[in-house]
Amino acid sequence: MNHLEKKIFAILLVLITFQSFGQSSFISGQDSLRNPITVAVPFLSFAPDSRASAMGDVGAATSADANSVHWNNAKLAFIETDMGFSFSYSPWLGNIIDDMSLNYLSFYKKIDQNQAFGLSFRYFDLGEIQKYDGNATFQGVENPNELAFDGTYSRKLSENMSVGVTARFIWSNLAGDLQGAPDAKAGTSVAVDFGFFYTKPFILSGKNSELSLGAHLSNIGQKITYSAESNENFIPANFRLGSAFKTDLDLYNTITFAFDINKLMVPSPPLYQTDSDGNIETDSNGDKIIAKGKDPDRSLLSGTFGSFGDAPRGFSEEIQELTYSVGVEYWYRDLFAARAGYFSEHKNKGDRKYFTIGAGFRYQIFGFDFSYLLPQGGQNHPLADTLRISLLFNLDKNGEESTQ
Repeated sequence: MNHLEKKIFAILLVLITFQSFGQSSFISGQDSLRNPITVAVPFLSFAPDSRASAMGDVGAATSADANSVHWNNAKLAFIETDMGFSFSYSPWLGNIIDDMSLNYLSFYKKIDQNQAFGLSFRYFDLGEIQKYDGNATFQGVENPNELAFDGTYSRKLSENMSVGVTARFIWSNLAGDLQGAPDAKAGTSVAVDFGFFYTKPFILSGKNSELSLGAHLSNIGQKITYSAESNENFIPANFRLGSAFKTDLDLYNTITFAFDINKLMVPSPPLYQTDSDGNIETDSNGDKIIAKGKDPDRSLLSGTFGSFGDAPRGFSEEIQELTYSVGVEYWYRDLFAARAGYFSEHKNKGDRKYFTIGAGFRYQIFGFDFSYLLPQGGQNHPLADTLRISLLFNLDKNGEESTQ
């Protein structure tokens, strides 16, 4: 496979769905069991930072940090330092191509003891594509890319509870001015996130402990299109529920256990009527005939909130659409952290399963985190060798160091 073929394959993996590595139903026709959900701009759902990704992609109820907006914007009101920012970088699909990357920049500022706001910028670089015509004449270079810009407000409702809201602008340029696609254009969309966070400190066996709960609705927004036609696609709206339990082991050591459940709020693909040869049948208008399930071409509200009950195989398939994350984080003297986690998705909905590990370091205002992904499926898996690196800076009003 040459460089161009690898790049096209890598982009197709991203375009098809962030859930569907290794699946065949969307390529060769209708699968008898596998029914993964496809979305536009899947980069919005990629874990952007090293801390959460080292813990199996948990984050709804873990302690607040500069990257809280992605996981649960309501946590931002509980952040301990006055101001800070973070930059995260991750080479993407490195086993296939060497010039794709996910970049994430976030900033937060406390307004007072009960309020905070944040800004974040996400840039997904799909690398360069060299263009040639039918005579193998070089036609220039395209650089498909996508980005999202967020603004967040978070407020405490009590000493234990907070809420958050985020407004997001999304821009996706996948075609550029590629020949053969005269109607292609960059897609744009807007979306909002809503978050809820609850945390309660208590004493357990003489040790300081804390139980936290979180809920986050993300990417609730308009569908996106890449052409002049009304061919719109859902963006990855998501519902996340999570819990975290933190406790002191002794004066210098703490440990946190966290668990998240996610539900993609996008219409489930229906099962279409097929003929004796297995080919999908169409009606007189050329539309596919639905045998089970609902028409996926629905309005925003119907498609998003109706996604909890539209799986063609009923409740059992709805349960299959849940993903699960579990993670653990250990801190020594608030200076060094070790992390591990596991992410699981049903085989009929994408079959992503991977272990994660990582570490972190804090010194005065500076922080450094990294994570590494170990997919089930070996080193030939597209996600193998996924590495994320994050740099953090946290400042109090007096400029003293943070203990995050």
